[in-house]
Amino acid sequence: MNAIAPITLSLEPFAARLSDVKGEDRKAAAGALARTGLPTPRVEAWHYTNLRALSGRIFSDAPVEFDESAAQAALARVLPPDAAIAALPRLVLVNGRFAPSLSSTDLPEGVSCTSFVQSPDFGILASPDREGMVALNTALAHDGVQVTVAPGRQAGQVVLVSLALGTESDVSFHPRHSITLGEGASLSVIEIAASENAGAYLHNPVLTCAIAEKAHLTHVKIQQEAENAVHLATVYADIAVRAAYDSFTLGLGSVLARHEVHATMHGDHAAVHVNGAQLLAASQVGDITSVIAHAAPDCISRQTVRNVLSDRARAVFQGKVLVERVAQKTDGYQMNQALLLSPSAEINAKPELEIYADDVKCSHGATVGALDDDQLFYLRSRGIPDDQARQMLVEAFLVESVDLVEDEALRTVLHQALAAALSQRVGAAEKTA
Repeated sequence: MNAIAPITLSLEPFAARLSDVKGEDRKAAAGALARTGLPTPRVEAWHYTNLRALSGRIFSDAPVEFDESAAQAALARVLPPDAAIAALPRLVLVNGRFAPSLSSTDLPEGVSCTSFVQSPDFGILASPDREGMVALNTALAHDGVQVTVAPGRQAGQVVLVSLALGTESDVSFHPRHSITLGEGASLSVIEIAASENAGAYLHNPVLTCAIAEKAHLTHVKIQQEAENAVHLATVYADIAVRAAYDSFTLGLGSVLARHEVHATMHGDHAAVHVNGAQLLAASQVGDITSVIAHAAPDCISRQTVRNVLSDRARAVFQGKVLVERVAQKTDGYQMNQALLLSPSAEINAKPELEIYADDVKCSHGATVGALDDDQLFYLRSRGIPDDQARQMLVEAFLVESVDLVEDEALRTVLHQALAAALSQRVGAAEKTA
């Protein structure tokens, strides 16, 4: 008889570092991990995403020192001089640590930034016994950025770059970020996770967002980590009265990636948008998971996620909308769509509604399909090569999700990243059976 699979993974990859943590918050997180271990697919929230890629390895701390000239060159490739966002204020981390020499000092008026080291703030860890990767981050976080926007300030755009540079295999970094918007403030953050000459590493960031009354935070993320990296990100967003959290994540890199969002609307007439797209190939696994809680009346949430999968790639979408009893007049919508370019590709979708109010409008849906043969024939009949025709159809499918981003400059950045990835991947995709 086969042994029953364990509910949690061993902490051996991080055991030595966890045994040496200091401070009340870190020890509490390490204690939670000692009770639960890391999640396996037997944990419901991780049913479709397996962390066995972390097993059998010992993850050491990422190096503190880095080659300044190599970092400048890598940053120039991530933010080319002609890029739409190249001239924006930027905050740069290298191997999980804030790098002042690569960052801008001319932040918009009313915006302040401190390093996590200068002012450590773990925010709220809601469920350390359930959210294992956040507990791991809390125990092992070394650095991160803490951005604050003064009340009433329209702060424009800031770029947050996390760069894995010249690391050996089996290192990990766990940056802890926070964004706080005062009443009536606004900010757009463009987050980019990338790598240069990096080995197999784990990037496990946590971002907490506190959005005060009538404030508006736009959060656009491009994940293009190394092909053998593991990227496991968690976002917490607390949204007050008439405030908004508007996000979009574009998943391109990593052998295993998960972007998990916990958004709670605490005030009436708040809004949350958690949109995204994933373009995956080879044996990549990409997971977008969300828990959107309506804890006040007259709030709106929207989530649209599109996936394009080729070869043996697998995508996961888990979207839960929780409507509490007080949250009358809730308007919630979710849609997950997948385009499979290979018979070996796979999509796992789990939309979920948990409703305790009786005056709501909530819906969700999912679609799965392949490229339309008639559309391909039409394009080829007009002299367009097969690979280019496929790329055009895939791009049209994904662009509809990107166009949900209202800011034109941010849409341009996403379109550029998407076009570059498509030119590399779609032409090599397996043909639809």
